[in-house]
Amino acid sequence: MNLTMPIVIGATLGLGVFALVRALMPSRRSAVATVARIDAMRARGAAYESAHRAADAEDTGRLGTVRGRVGRRVAEFYVQQGWEMRSLRADLAVLDRSWEKFLATKVLLAATGVFFGPFLFAIIFTLGFGRSPIIPVWLALMFGVLFFFLPDLEVRRDAQDKRRDLRRVIGAYLDLVSMSLAGGRGLPEALMAAAEVSDGWATQRIRNALADARITGISQWQALGALGEELGVEELKDLSASLALVADDGAKVRESLASRAETMRHRELAEIEGSAGEKSQSMLVAQLLLCAGFLVFLIFPAAMRVFQA
Repeated sequence: MNLTMPIVIGATLGLGVFALVRALMPSRRSAVATVARIDAMRARGAAYESAHRAADAEDTGRLGTVRGRVGRRVAEFYVQQGWEMRSLRADLAVLDRSWEKFLATKVLLAATGVFFGPFLFAIIFTLGFGRSPIIPVWLALMFGVLFFFLPDLEVRRDAQDKRRDLRRVIGAYLDLVSMSLAGGRGLPEALMAAAEVSDGWATQRIRNALADARITGISQWQALGALGEELGVEELKDLSASLALVADDGAKVRESLASRAETMRHRELAEIEGSAGEKSQSMLVAQLLLCAGFLVFLIFPAAMRVFQA
């Protein structure tokens, strides 16, 4: 028994080291990975790729090199397996984070969890608890899986908050476009002029999408639809579809944008009221629990006296 436990712990640590070294080792890219990489570059566009190359250039040093190599290896593995992860990619696009760096963070955290499990067991074992040799294996697996999925939870939470802000900006943006159309501007000029009012991150994304549309030769509403597809925002995709139908009629465009902005405001107001109602209920539950604890505190001494008597 005393010899089995160090063997199991060593095997678990060795497996984690082997997985990390195997991820860092360079290998030939398969044809599927190469074609998928080219398709991704075409879909995202030259401007998107140049921005990410600049972001990758800032991540220098040995740690940055290791992280980038691990991220590329894991991304190629995802492509070979056919795992698109569109929802997660859209969340990362909203947060303006790199897909490769995110995957590298997941893998490195999982490797840390694999080492952390047996380390925690070693501490418990020195205190005289837990003699079974299978415990470190389960701890390594549990912490590895837990640490692997922690970045997903963080990204989805942050992306949900940013999408909420983006929807608010889109509602105000549609009002500005409608007013610009009422002032006599054409639809392309109104879309760009409304996006130049603010320097916030949401209007910058819209402005960059409209500017890229001029370079690539597609219509601006198609660019808005592509942006909505990239960020996972249904409002932009619906806006693109409606503008494509009524783009030639200025009066219908104004009516469509005004009604859509009003609908978004009502939806936002309903969400705010629902969130306020949930917070009110949680506060009511907290007050009831506080009152119950106070009653127990008052009744407990009298009850003890009655039972002792």
